[in-house]
Amino acid sequence: MRKNIYLETDKAGARLREVRLTKQMTLSQFYTPITKHIGNCSSIESGRRRIGKRLSKEILEYHRINPRYLNTGMGEMFLRSDDPAEQLPHLEEGVPFFNVNLTEMTFGELQVFQDPPEYYVNYRPFNDCDAYLPIYGDSMYPKFSSGEIIIVKEIRNRDIIQWGEAYLVVTDEQANNITTVKLLFEHPNPEKIVLRALNPEFKGDTVIQRGGIKRIFLVKGKVTRNHL
Repeated sequence: MRKNIYLETDKAGARLREVRLTKQMTLSQFYTPITKHIGNCSSIESGRRRIGKRLSKEILEYHRINPRYLNTGMGEMFLRSDDPAEQLPHLEEGVPFFNVNLTEMTFGELQVFQDPPEYYVNYRPFNDCDAYLPIYGDSMYPKFSSGEIIIVKEIRNRDIIQWGEAYLVVTDEQANNITTVKLLFEHPNPEKIVLRALNPEFKGDTVIQRGGIKRIFLVKGKVTRNHL
């Protein structure tokens, strides 16, 4: 049976490093049995280089790594045995849908979302995204209505912001652990950023320190649900 491995390659490198350190192996010890290009593997772990499908498949098989863990950070790190009946399910293709309130979600360091997804959505125009999430409340009406589903992609380079666009922003204690979807605008102080609701009934901007942002995701699209 063909193994269907779908990796979110911008996160796989950090998790490969976690696997390697768990096995207490150096870069050379971990990758030399698979490839001679150790420098490329170092770049993959640091996020400077994307991992190819062929190399990822060889690493997964040689070290018995659970594909679901490598892609999402969830589940066991390693497959449990050579018996297919005891192996964990192969990773489903697509982007996970998390049916939870944004304010109740937990965000890890390596895995973007720690809560288990309900299912995966395989729609090619958005398969480079990180998650489908329901949005509640009216602060972003009419762009986003309560009950609709937003599709988000994590932003790695926070110096490049599309001002005036909607982002999911996750902050730390400096900004009261806010998790919210707002339009982002420049602040006169480059160390700060402006969060603004779209609905005119929600007046007043929220200004936070850039350093207080733990995670930031561009809202790339939405799915509208009809309620009967």
